[in-house]
Amino acid sequence: MTATSGDRLVDRPVLVVDFGAQYAQLIARRVREAQCFSEVVPHSMPVEELLAKDPAAIILSGGPSSVYQEGAPTLDPALLHAGVPVFGMCYGFQAMAQALGGTVARTGLSEFGSTPVAICDTTSTLFHDQPADQSVWMSHGDAVTAAPTGMRVTASSSGAEVAAFEDDARRLYGVQWHPEVVHSTHGQRVIENFLRVGAGLASHWTPANVVESLIDEVRAQVGTSRVICGLSGGVDSSVAAALVQRAVGRQLTCVFVDHGLLRAGEATQVEEDFVAATGVDLVVVDARERFLSALSGVVDPEEKRKIIGREFIRVFEQAARDIVGAHAVRDDHPVEFLVQGTLYPDVVESGGGSGTANIKSHHNVGGLPEDLQFTLVEPLRLLFKDEVRQIGLELGVPEVIVWRQPFPGPGLGIRIVGEVTGERLDILRAADLIAREELTAAGLDRDIWQCPVVLLADVRSVGVQGDGRTYGHPIVLRPVSSEDAMTADWTRLPYDVLAKISTRITNEVREVNRVVLDVTSKPPGTIEWE
Repeated sequence: MTATSGDRLVDRPVLVVDFGAQYAQLIARRVREAQCFSEVVPHSMPVEELLAKDPAAIILSGGPSSVYQEGAPTLDPALLHAGVPVFGMCYGFQAMAQALGGTVARTGLSEFGSTPVAICDTTSTLFHDQPADQSVWMSHGDAVTAAPTGMRVTASSSGAEVAAFEDDARRLYGVQWHPEVVHSTHGQRVIENFLRVGAGLASHWTPANVVESLIDEVRAQVGTSRVICGLSGGVDSSVAAALVQRAVGRQLTCVFVDHGLLRAGEATQVEEDFVAATGVDLVVVDARERFLSALSGVVDPEEKRKIIGREFIRVFEQAARDIVGAHAVRDDHPVEFLVQGTLYPDVVESGGGSGTANIKSHHNVGGLPEDLQFTLVEPLRLLFKDEVRQIGLELGVPEVIVWRQPFPGPGLGIRIVGEVTGERLDILRAADLIAREELTAAGLDRDIWQCPVVLLADVRSVGVQGDGRTYGHPIVLRPVSSEDAMTADWTRLPYDVLAKISTRITNEVREVNRVVLDVTSKPPGTIEWE
């Protein structure tokens, strides 16, 4: 694998052209599961810029528009004549057909959800060694009514006579359905057939290769300068720190900021488990009073995130000055770089992906001060969470950290709905610890993505405890299942586990008299409440 400053981790990327699909990120994940590097780009990117990325293959995503409507995203036919293998899905399939001279029309035979299709040729590139009858996930009101010249129709359905086509000579392929979703029973096989057979790509996207490429990239960026890393003890920052430490060794100093927004036991885990496994230099900064003071009176979640991000940077700046002073005798290299564990979903949800909406400010992306004095090192910026875990295992990060539930950088500060105070943090910390203990005791740690515990600090409800009336806070349990945090569903925890958590919290945390369960998926909700 090779790495360049423009395209990171690149052997040659498989570009996913996003036509506004809800599944664009999922397509990118499926490509990576096939051990090929992928990157999402907007449909508005000119063909010249797309081809300048030297793609090994291109996938055209679905989208909500009709290709024949005014203002709908268009596909430049030049992309299909550039000699790069192309695979169109749903809207991308229809855009290919239209650009190549085929016909797309509203037939009145819409198909949504699980749909049977008939494979016309089980020896074709996309469908070889697959059953002739398949169940796929459709979502279309338009259909390709006439395939472009040179395209061989390889599948059909009751609502789409042309449900798939292929042209091996030009290496152009397409299907009307969404092979990236699990409801398409042979979808991953179809994607892999395109990548392996249609595009001729090998399996290079492996943890070992990614680690090697990332290390080279960090060394090239950092040179001989000194680096600091904000180590929270979470999966992302821990893997980022271990990776940079492997790349530049003693040039790295990790700064662990105890901002008072941590869960019970986290400081000990960082200071003991992580340091013992990696041997990194660690500086611990007690900034609890500083953060509480800065958050005093603040209730707006976006403002909280920005304050926490700003204070982190200010603490790092002081830590950098202290580190320079401590090493002044040994060398004169300044601290120029700050390592952050930013992931791909963080970038996308913060509007950092071209053409994407800003869902929330991420503390690493949208919450940094404009006068930042460091150059960021973000080695995980194009990775999904499950990929980061594999990288962590490859680097020898302790499993207790690698498999830890995701925890937001702003910590418990964004799990308190309302003002953050020391008393409220103690309440939430106690409730969170009980939930984590019971989930671990039930053996459910690997079955859920994470379980945020939220304190509704500005809400009180009537209860009865000890034969007396109480007026306590509600606690919200938010167990979710996900692969990468881009989408999520609430986890159906056993009732007896929920009962134990509720009973213990209301018995042991005197300020809480009610425990509720959040059963909202993402979308429409986000995983965190704030």
